[in-house]
Amino acid sequence: MTDDFVLHERLAADCITIDDWPLCRVLLMNDATYPWLILVPRRPGLRDFHDVEAADMPRFTAEICAASRALEAAVSPDKMNVAALGNMVPQLHLHVIARFTGDPAWPGPAWGQVPAAPYEPTALEERVRMLKDAFKAIQP
Repeated sequence: MTDDFVLHERLAADCITIDDWPLCRVLLMNDATYPWLILVPRRPGLRDFHDVEAADMPRFTAEICAASRALEAAVSPDKMNVAALGNMVPQLHLHVIARFTGDPAWPGPAWGQVPAAPYEPTALEERVRMLKDAFKAIQP
């Protein structure tokens, strides 16, 4: 991967790095309200989905699906949400959010419905372990 990759400071502040896959850095949003992964392709200068090189697109798609499958296996959600907005953070990043019919924002978007609830240390450790186990099973 390129040495020019730098994670945007907002993502670094709001997330916990879980893993580096072949293309993407895998982050956990530090909000215990929703099981929420963020994938950031480790390529400099990407802003929008269409900026991903054609040669990287199959890998990016595979990693999006792997993240979705891992969250599904780990937490059995009612629905998986996948979105790339980037209005607040210009660096290309993709949200993979496990949603439940009983979550505070259902059926609307997760953004801005309730204040973020950072993980307690023990819960964070358990969530990271659960996700890493799920990642091993899906082989991103």
